[in-house]
Amino acid sequence: MRLEIHCADRIGIAQEILNILVSYHVDLKGIEVDSKHCRMYVSFPPIEFEQFQKIMPSIRLIDGVEDVRTTAFMPSEREHNELNTLLSALPDGIISIDAKGMVRLCNDAACRDLNVTQSEIIGCNINTLLKGFNFNRWLEGKEVLGQTTRVEVDGEDFIADILPISVPENQVDKILAGAVINIKSQSRLGQQVSAFRRYGQESFSTIQTNSTAMRRVVREARKMAQLEAPILITGETGTGKELLARACHYASHRSMKSFLALSCASLPDDVAETELFGYAGYEDGAKPSRGILEQADGGTVFFDEVGEMSARLQTKLLRFLQDGTFRRVGSENEIKVNVRIIASTQKDLPGMVQEGTFREDLYYRINVLNLDIAPLRDRSADIGPLTEHFLQKYAHQVGRAAPTLESGCLEYLQQYPWPGNVRQLENAIYRAVSLLDDDVLSAEHLQLPSFTNDLGYLESDFEGSLEQAVKRFESTLLRKLYPAYPSSRQLAKRLGLSHTAVANKLREYGINRKSIKV
Repeated sequence: MRLEIHCADRIGIAQEILNILVSYHVDLKGIEVDSKHCRMYVSFPPIEFEQFQKIMPSIRLIDGVEDVRTTAFMPSEREHNELNTLLSALPDGIISIDAKGMVRLCNDAACRDLNVTQSEIIGCNINTLLKGFNFNRWLEGKEVLGQTTRVEVDGEDFIADILPISVPENQVDKILAGAVINIKSQSRLGQQVSAFRRYGQESFSTIQTNSTAMRRVVREARKMAQLEAPILITGETGTGKELLARACHYASHRSMKSFLALSCASLPDDVAETELFGYAGYEDGAKPSRGILEQADGGTVFFDEVGEMSARLQTKLLRFLQDGTFRRVGSENEIKVNVRIIASTQKDLPGMVQEGTFREDLYYRINVLNLDIAPLRDRSADIGPLTEHFLQKYAHQVGRAAPTLESGCLEYLQQYPWPGNVRQLENAIYRAVSLLDDDVLSAEHLQLPSFTNDLGYLESDFEGSLEQAVKRFESTLLRKLYPAYPSSRQLAKRLGLSHTAVANKLREYGINRKSIKV
């Protein structure tokens, strides 16, 4: 039983409280005083209720006692349990030693690292456990300061943070009571460094949000990251759709699991199916393999350019989204996993649904939450910070100081339409910094081709006659417009020409539904 006594700071009050306990033949187990909050705590074995009813009023009658109440634990007991809970939860090894280097306390992680039990380590000299650092010489030094050093355990290297424990003797002097040692293996240290780098590379903090459009996207993405529903990220090529998808994953509760991506545009249909669902293995000796969905169980799967997915793969993905189950290629056994789907596209999926090239039911399955990244030409406020970031990044890679931008260069960058968006800007800066001989970077160093939104990249020179150049231009223009106006009548109306004239030109240049992907 424990009592918490609120009392005045008066000489002799503790003695009077103890006298009452003695008078009732109570065997005192412990006493603690909290002078800061004017509290006194006493602990004694359980007593009869009738005896307890007499003790409480007697203590309350003492001059200076304000209140008496039972309490579940003494302050030292709480601190001891808090310390034990903290030590047991820590993934790193913690060892406490006294002033002579003898181990007084350690957590389970330290026992695992040292391959010993609690009973085997307590009372041992720390120098017999951790090699490569003389702890006794350090403890006996004139000035004992914290250390970070390499130590060795059974031939394996560890990093040890060694912190002295001092007990105040008076207002000025302190007595060295020992030290606390935190040990980390190389693999554990590598995990922490990797996690730090991953956070720096994959988190929302790496996304430039100077523009209003990107601030809104990131604000919405932070909220969506905490949800479980699929996310569809739309935007032009090079806007950073995968970067945003990774940030959503690492900001979610799935961050400790895998983030795996499948490019729907770069793989043949059968290869993509095997990559996604895995392979069962056949009698020919081929080994079974896990697909992306199995490997990412508990994590996130990112479908890059989902608009390029074949009709067959769309059907299989739709079935998986309905109940979370699938079959490996060549298997009849169903596998159930828990993954979150994030998809991206630069295509007009609603338009593809209308044309019948993308399944409507799949579209609504993956488009539960939507993030649309504006093109870089509409985010001019982001161009300056992005340019500075890439200058610093690639200057560091090539081992030189980051160049400064020539007057007017930033204005040129902000006026350029950036059809390749952030990826094009990054590549242009990388090329310019790598080849730059000066300390100032100008627009000429970027070597950006002329571009207009209507006509695309324009040739700076041409070969042959004017008629040949006009035909090349005419052919290029028609090829660019044809996917949006896939008939001679529509295209004729767009260009203000007769249907016959446009039909003849399409025939001349071999432009049709077979040669141009609509």
